[in-house]
Amino acid sequence: MKIQVNGKKVEYENELTVKELLKEEDVDMPEMVSVELNGEILAKDKFDSQLIKDGDQVEFLYFMGGGSNDGLH
Repeated sequence: MKIQVNGKKVEYENELTVKELLKEEDVDMPEMVSVELNGEILAKDKFDSQLIKDGDQVEFLYFMGGGSNDGLH
């Protein structure tokens, strides 16, 4: 199957779940990643069951927070 991951064309022999794809793509901190599948944000509770199929487009999104405004009034 041919899919697109973060704008890169990749090929896998079989369909994968989102969780399996995160592992195959060696994603750091998968528990901190949001996944967009074909333009839709996927609920984390679907990662184990949602299959990635031929032609799908997947984006791994990292939302960063943090920093401090101390002293910047």
